[in-house]
Amino acid sequence: MEAWFLREWQRTSPWQILLRPVSWVFALLAGVRRWLYRSGWLERERIDVPVIVVGNITVGGTGKTPLVLALASLLARGGYHPGIVTRGYRRGRQADAERFIIHVVPASSGEPASDEATLLANRSGVPVYAGAYRPDVARILLKANAGVDVIISDDGLQHHALQRDLEICVIDGERGLGNGALLPAGPLREPRSRLFAVDAIVVNGGDTGAFQLPSVPVFQMALANELFIPVMGGREMSTTEWNTKFAGKKIVAVAGTGNPARFFTHIKTLGVDAGETRAFPDHYPFTAGDFAAMTADVILMTEKDAVKCRVFADDRMWFMRVDAVLPDAFGQLVLTRLSRLKV
Repeated sequence: MEAWFLREWQRTSPWQILLRPVSWVFALLAGVRRWLYRSGWLERERIDVPVIVVGNITVGGTGKTPLVLALASLLARGGYHPGIVTRGYRRGRQADAERFIIHVVPASSGEPASDEATLLANRSGVPVYAGAYRPDVARILLKANAGVDVIISDDGLQHHALQRDLEICVIDGERGLGNGALLPAGPLREPRSRLFAVDAIVVNGGDTGAFQLPSVPVFQMALANELFIPVMGGREMSTTEWNTKFAGKKIVAVAGTGNPARFFTHIKTLGVDAGETRAFPDHYPFTAGDFAAMTADVILMTEKDAVKCRVFADDRMWFMRVDAVLPDAFGQLVLTRLSRLKV
């Protein structure tokens, strides 16, 4: 169902037109909520360090996680000590906030935090805390990690309660903004005009031309530096070495992400001969039973999916690790903005 909607939202069809009035109501409610925060009727909470928000205005995967990892690395190289806040599975603000905020531990199974949170902890080497109400999550992270001097809020563009100093919006360059309609008639969480309010736009793949705005810098992002790693653990391999090792083997590629087709296309461009591909819903809770009946010599998955499969993995299972590659100008913008906040 999720994959069907994502495909349908790339075009306009009669059933979407019928849903346009619902989209107008959705847009009105989202606009009123933003106005209430901006006007001070709803409180935006500021914490003691600068906050960088990375998010998107569409549903489905856009590449936020690789960008957050690249941003954490950039900040560390620039002399900062970042921490990451992200969402957890629990919803709503609780009176006893600390009970529902998780310090995400690297190499865990992904529970009770999310697969993305665990991946961030595995890769970033910085404190990662997960919870629904971002200001509380950020404060508890800072309380437990006194050296952190900047917070990255993953998927936080619509979480207005946390005051931010820099907003970065990630767009899937292939799917773009779809048919341009808001939910449920289209994929947009907020109208296109929201892009005028962010500090930078990062386009993951595709062409940046469609997103050029007069006052907002736009940067191209690519996914590269691929490595193939056994889910059970072991020696990583380059693309050439991995393709040579498994030449002639039956390879099944699986992906439970917001955009499985991107993963399948990516591995194909690398020469991976996957005879079968299987797409699962985003955040799909894989179990051993999902793989038991697969007749494959090799099962290749995303790094995010591997987080959930580590506890029952067998030697057929591999994942592909990638890095986000961005122009130097992007790093210069982020570091310059942060340096101004110190003045």
